[in-house]
Amino acid sequence: MKRRHHEEHINHERWAIPYGDLITLLLALFVVMYAVSAVNETKFKVMAQSINEAFNGTGKVIEPIREATPAAQVPLPNQSRAPAAAPIARIDVPVPPRNLPLPGHEGAAAERQEAASTNTAMAANTTVGKTEDASLSQISDEVKRAMKPLIDKSLVNVRQTPDWLEIEVKTDMLFPVGVARLQAPADDVLRKLAGILAPFPNPMRIEGYTDNTPIATPTFPSNWELSAARAATVARLLTTTGVDPHRVGIVGWGEFRPIVANDTDDGRNRNRRVLIVVMSDKAAPSRFYSDAAAAPAGGNR
Repeated sequence: MKRRHHEEHINHERWAIPYGDLITLLLALFVVMYAVSAVNETKFKVMAQSINEAFNGTGKVIEPIREATPAAQVPLPNQSRAPAAAPIARIDVPVPPRNLPLPGHEGAAAERQEAASTNTAMAANTTVGKTEDASLSQISDEVKRAMKPLIDKSLVNVRQTPDWLEIEVKTDMLFPVGVARLQAPADDVLRKLAGILAPFPNPMRIEGYTDNTPIATPTFPSNWELSAARAATVARLLTTTGVDPHRVGIVGWGEFRPIVANDTDDGRNRNRRVLIVVMSDKAAPSRFYSDAAAAPAGGNR
């Protein structure tokens, strides 16, 4: 008996399988491209640093944690430069009462001479205070005139108190990220500031600040080293452009003196800064002078 032959039906939907595979591959490609394009800058820096240390080694030594080791102390906020702080008042010591002599007695002339000397000393102190305030005001006016375009762009800020003048420069204009080498535009700005500051005898200190982005390189183990190195770079340029080096000191505050929160890119940008603090003589400690005898009265604070 002859077997009946069944015809096979032609499958017209075979194209769906390679088409589905193609769509899946395209989806995976776009996902990978999106993931590569969205780079987290902080994680990328940490990854790059880890790869660099893996190939080149690191100079850091990891020490075991000891139970008796006290916790590192974070510097307290700087209360001495709060804008609301008032200058220390001058205290006059009262003269012990004496029996007044009769008119025409020789002691009366001595009393009048002593009173005149006291009034002269008080007038001299008042004159010195006005002179110091005038010098800070003169520096402030000259800096504002010279830096007006940068002040309008919020790249330079000038603030004055009775005892010091602050010239704040954003580090984005001074330094590339993570280094303490000056950029080309910063050289002209700092030379102008040096030309203004050089004729005045006021002591000053250069303060460096960073944001809270961690850094751990052989050159800068932490933000303290980075901020101090940036302050030293600015101080070196000022002193090689006319400012007396005996007047200049440096401070590195690292990430521990933010003026705003580090939650956003704009906040971190505002916290990265260098401060040139010009002090009046009455507010400067005697260690700012090469000769202690040149320090003003009441300067050992």
